Amino acid sequence: MADKSVITNLEARVKQLIDDHKRLSELCTELTAQRDTLRSEKRTLEERVRELDAELARMQLAEGLAGESRNREKARARVNRLMREVDKCIVLLGQPLAPREAE
Repeated sequence: MADKSVITNLEARVKQLIDDHKRLSELCTELTAQRDTLRSEKRTLEERVRELDAELARMQLAEGLAGESRNREKARARVNRLMREVDKCIVLLGQPLAPREAE
């Protein structure tokens, strides 16, 4: 008689474990989908932040160039840096191409 109750008890525990496993598997699937959605949203928001940072930099530059702002020195420094970069590119364009080695 005692053996039968042990077997019944084990059977109930196994069923409970199977139910728990199914429930946790479903929860894991839901959480994985939620994680993927949040990652996608995060990427979108990070891109938006980059766009807004670039727009802010352009606006500060324009405001600084207009001469009505405390950002004037920063704007001039940025324009000078960009001009130096353009000058470097022009110099590189004027250089002859290096000969290719035999392949």
